[in-house]
Amino acid sequence: MSSALRLRNFRYLSTSAAAAAAGTPPSSISISKAKSRLRSEYDPDKALEIYSSVSKDYSSPISSRYAQEFTVRRLAKARRFSDVESLIESHKSDPKITEEPFLCTLIRSYGIAGMFDKAFTTFNQMDSLGTPRTVLSFNALLSACNQSKLYDKVPNLFVEIPEKYVLSPDKISYGILVKSYSEAGASEKAIETLNVMEEKNVEVTAVTFTTVLDTLYKKGKSEEAEKLWSERVKKGYELDVAAHNVRMMNAQCGDPEKVKELIEEMINAGLKPDTISYNYLMTSYCKSGMMEEAENVYRKLEENGCKPNAATFRTLISYLCRSGDYETGYTVFNVSVRWNKIPDFTTMKILVEGLVKAKKMEAAKGLIRRVKKKFPHNLLRAWSKVEQELGLASADTASASAEEK
Repeated sequence: MSSALRLRNFRYLSTSAAAAAAGTPPSSISISKAKSRLRSEYDPDKALEIYSSVSKDYSSPISSRYAQEFTVRRLAKARRFSDVESLIESHKSDPKITEEPFLCTLIRSYGIAGMFDKAFTTFNQMDSLGTPRTVLSFNALLSACNQSKLYDKVPNLFVEIPEKYVLSPDKISYGILVKSYSEAGASEKAIETLNVMEEKNVEVTAVTFTTVLDTLYKKGKSEEAEKLWSERVKKGYELDVAAHNVRMMNAQCGDPEKVKELIEEMINAGLKPDTISYNYLMTSYCKSGMMEEAENVYRKLEENGCKPNAATFRTLISYLCRSGDYETGYTVFNVSVRWNKIPDFTTMKILVEGLVKAKKMEAAKGLIRRVKKKFPHNLLRAWSKVEQELGLASADTASASAEEK
């Protein structure tokens, strides 16, 4: 089937070109529409069809990059690597291949699929393809290496490629290098790289600094992380919301008052806490058994200029279920539906089991009906199994399930 889809994809490309030559636009959808559909499409065959219908008249390579990456992710997850290769290689005959940003999307896509050897081959083909090679494609190659989880290769590439092609690494290059060290667990090398950047007057971006900070906390090196934070603050570095959130993430398992202090510190620094910030505070209250305070943080999100996300609802519903408050959990679930931020299957299963335990049968049935309309089709069977196990299945619900499919 995949071979047939590849052929159909290539035929589409040919038809598009012929239609363009004839002055007739091909049947297509916009890039934004394709991205929207791909986010909720888990079937790799359908994802490939959606991507094949994307208009070829986009204004820049970046505009189609995410649609391409979504498609590659779906194919790679299904281990359809031959399809990934066919899809990416087909773009090398596109006239835009001489544009470096366009070729970079191909290198990155190979990285997303974990096919670094193909990414490296594409990088080496740039001369024959007539594509200029700058630090832009160098960074794409380094990113592909990280995405392929070949972290140990990045430091060597960082030295060898600039020497071979006379390129100068920029702040993004160094950021990717720091990321590779962090992912490999070499936090000391990551910090050393930050110092090298300062010596060479290369900007240490907030993202790069946050990467190192996050690694130190995750490795249990909180004292080193706080020391690094203090040093940067003294040097006048502007630390963004994401950096502050990393500190809160580390503090959320402890005293909620500490998380509150960090939020106040952020506000005093002229920054506005975001949903993630308040989620950490809410989580800290939940873990401390202070559910009333947690619910209060949730209720005041909009007042604080934030919108709840899926993690907000997942965390609160999960802890409400742990405390046996399934009725409030169901109320929060209804809000998540309105926000289109329904939590994951596991959280919803715990809630529906709790509703049945609390004899709230109609609420349990209503929950399953609603999530079956929102969850991917590959989970419909799992929900049907839950219905059977909890005694919620009936002729009516079976009929409703058939209609929803």
